[in-house]
Amino acid sequence: MTPRHRRRGPFVLGALLLAAAAGCEDRPRPAPPQLHIVITRDSITTADSVEGVLRADDPDGIDSAWLSVDSVTAGVDGLFQTTVQAPFQFAVKPSHGLGEHVPVVLSARDVTGFTSTLDTFVVIKGP
Repeated sequence: MTPRHRRRGPFVLGALLLAAAAGCEDRPRPAPPQLHIVITRDSITTADSVEGVLRADDPDGIDSAWLSVDSVTAGVDGLFQTTVQAPFQFAVKPSHGLGEHVPVVLSARDVTGFTSTLDTFVVIKGP
């Protein structure tokens, strides 16, 4: 084999690898759950409750989801389903003042251990 042929070997191998890689599709990457909160009313009185529906989606499956409203937390077991959806209703402490924001925080963990959090709030309005 001449030196000229020896130099072409790595180039041919590289061209073959590039051609093989060009036909491959990107594989889906692991990611944290996608979260959604639908709150019935964005402003409430101090005697009201915060109501709505939570949803967590993940192609790997949801391990658990939990919602905190005004420092009270409740959770739901995902049972490894790809979608968890549940209604919620939390009473609000009467000690809040007008215009005060009441935090609403949804968190979920998928079966691979990724966790995500989504937070929002409702506003206390007058009677």
